[in-house]
Amino acid sequence: MGKYSLLKFIPDKIYLDLMYYYHFHRIPTWNNPQTFNEKLQWLKLYDRNPVYTVMVDKIEAKRFVADKIGEEYIIPTLAVYDSAEDIDIDKLPDQFVLKCNHDSKSVCVCKDKNCFDIEKAKNFLGPRLKANGYWYGREWPYKNVVPRIFAEKYMEDAKVRELRDYKIYTFNGKAKFCMINTDRGTDTRADYFDESYNWLDFTWGYSHADVKPEKPANYEKMFEHAEKLAKGTATLRVDFYEVNGQIYFGELTFFDASGFDKIIPESYDLKFGSWVKLPDKKG
Repeated sequence: MGKYSLLKFIPDKIYLDLMYYYHFHRIPTWNNPQTFNEKLQWLKLYDRNPVYTVMVDKIEAKRFVADKIGEEYIIPTLAVYDSAEDIDIDKLPDQFVLKCNHDSKSVCVCKDKNCFDIEKAKNFLGPRLKANGYWYGREWPYKNVVPRIFAEKYMEDAKVRELRDYKIYTFNGKAKFCMINTDRGTDTRADYFDESYNWLDFTWGYSHADVKPEKPANYEKMFEHAEKLAKGTATLRVDFYEVNGQIYFGELTFFDASGFDKIIPESYDLKFGSWVKLPDKKG
């Protein structure tokens, strides 16, 4: 019901109590949160900086990131649309990607325009514009994002034949570890590595890959740039891609899985929580 915005009448704190209990079978400790997932719930309520809305908007975030680390790390935007009906495929190249700017799963990839079903894409993306991601997890930064669709340049690394995702986790501005997604779109796997590329033995929503991914060429530079982008935040996930030896920015995320996915073993949830120094309440 929360996913479909049917519980808007429930105040944020009570709603998060219910959701946290549903996933973890306990109520979060608001006065003295200890685990990472508990602290994410606290940050939803009490850390509300207007710039966060810019940072989670996939269109506006590109400008934010370009100002911080440089335009060369930005995947080119081909067009921006207020509605799905505005998409003019004739003005797009043979390969492109369509995305919504306000959520994480509204993506349509076109590898060949001659066999791409544009009407199916419009029917998929159009209804997504009516959804506000704030209501499911009460993630405040998304509440005031104006939903739009944008077309982006298609990217693929020649070596791995996919767009491999490198998610850098930061804690009070310090990059601590990276999640590497493999087999995206089929059977997504996730492995975690510290700043020295030592493998970390925990799971967080996905199984490990059968074969551990190789260290990307620009691994250290990703950590360096993530820290520049995370400056002034309690915790932030900074996503990059590596395409043919070049780093590209993906997105910024404040609340991984909305703080509802179990980190196994829980000792890692506690460890990550200890790395987050909560700011003064703003909510």
